[in-house]
Amino acid sequence: MNATRTHPRLRPPAGSDVLPYVYRVTKYDPADRNQYGHYTGAEPASSDHGPVEAAYLQAVASFAEDTGIDQLAIREPEIGGFAHFGLEPPADGYGLTDLFPAGLAGFHDGALVPIAVGLELVRAMLRDNGAWCRLEAEGAFSVHVGWDQYLYVGSSQPCEAALACARSLGLFPERLDASPYEFAPDDPLHVQRPADADFWARLHWAVSTHPATFLEETYAANASRWHRLTRDNIEAVRSQLTPRTQLAVWPDLLTDVDAAVASLPDEGLVEIIWEDAAGWITSTVVDETGFEAVTSGLASACAAGVVSLATDERHPLFTAVLPDSDGVLRARWQTEPTPSDRDWAFLKTLRRGQVVTGTVTSIASFGVTFVDIGGFTAMINIPELSWRPISHPSDVVSVGQEVTAEVLDVDMVRERVPLSLRAVQEDPWPQVAQRIGQVVIGPVTKIVPFGVFVRIEGREDGFQGLVHTSELDESSGDVVEVGDALTVKIIDVDLARLRIALSHVQALASATEGQPCD
Repeated sequence: MNATRTHPRLRPPAGSDVLPYVYRVTKYDPADRNQYGHYTGAEPASSDHGPVEAAYLQAVASFAEDTGIDQLAIREPEIGGFAHFGLEPPADGYGLTDLFPAGLAGFHDGALVPIAVGLELVRAMLRDNGAWCRLEAEGAFSVHVGWDQYLYVGSSQPCEAALACARSLGLFPERLDASPYEFAPDDPLHVQRPADADFWARLHWAVSTHPATFLEETYAANASRWHRLTRDNIEAVRSQLTPRTQLAVWPDLLTDVDAAVASLPDEGLVEIIWEDAAGWITSTVVDETGFEAVTSGLASACAAGVVSLATDERHPLFTAVLPDSDGVLRARWQTEPTPSDRDWAFLKTLRRGQVVTGTVTSIASFGVTFVDIGGFTAMINIPELSWRPISHPSDVVSVGQEVTAEVLDVDMVRERVPLSLRAVQEDPWPQVAQRIGQVVIGPVTKIVPFGVFVRIEGREDGFQGLVHTSELDESSGDVVEVGDALTVKIIDVDLARLRIALSHVQALASATEGQPCD
């Protein structure tokens, strides 16, 4: 098979739903294996395109009949990549010609095919034509074609009649605990991002904030289509996507053609993408031996780009997988998550009102405090740092300090999390409200066109109230300056807007009546 074939696993993943009856069905007599399990007989490792191949297909059909299966689902489809290490030359159309009327896009994860088509897929894999997939009926049946004409059939039934049929056809079925091609995730903890409402909202936002945005639609391993996105066509593109496809969002992928050609590496496998005057986007995978042939055909392209195939050099903005029509994500794509994907996975664990602990990483010049909470950078705006007035975040926090705060919101579109430090502190404002009617002496902290602010507590971060010009006593003719001590009366505390109203006039009247000052 081709070089991108999923490598067999010796054991299924812990907790996997392995069928109770799994058989390895081969043309190789077990008696012809040495003490190491290696086959030493004369059977070739390639298909005979004749009686033996027909026996394999008849055996699969017999197992399906015994299990009561009349259709199969394609899982994890792959088509031939640039490299091909099969024993036979690759076939045109990867052996899928005429099997899918809609073309290769019909060869997608979850596609249901009748047993007859399933058998033709098995034939293509036995012939090493360059296409591969798992064929499964969930919880009931599976067919996996392995290297060198090894076939693995799983069933919920013992399939005694099928076993007898396989033996009568000259094949050798052997009972196993599990198929070595049973699906197992590379990272069981990685949750693939679904293309749900949050994803599409984020995509709309990305299109509106980037000069150009491109969507890569991968419907089978090594098979993808590209779409240039605009605000007007996102929904149209969305409606035409292949089921269970993997999506990757790229910014400014297509650039000046000459610049794209100049960015080609000296060697290595890359994907070259170009757009023609009609807006049709084409891509091809080549290495340095094919650079000249491809780039010579870009003369009529209006834009082009180069993407490395190395996982650590591919940097889309974010990725996702299309869920089924019922909203359930059943596709089992295994991809390297982008920073945005990792942020998404973390944000899914957060809820408004949740209390989190983090470390202050920086304080921006414009006053926002950034806090690392589990590898994600959240933010605290100045008003949320303290109930009391502060002039700068450094009055409350410092870089490297561990803080506990409450999550105010989880913005899945812009991937932002505002926090509140004051929300986990006792609210002093109700106590301030109890002081309505008190007369106090405090310093003037600020003079504004409509009055002056006076601090009513004897501490540097004490609460301040406004003495409106209408509440200032100007009969003495004295000019009030910052720092002057002023006698004021607390006449109102607005808990909704966190404002304190003071009166100099009423304070003087209270003093005349003999009311003491605090």
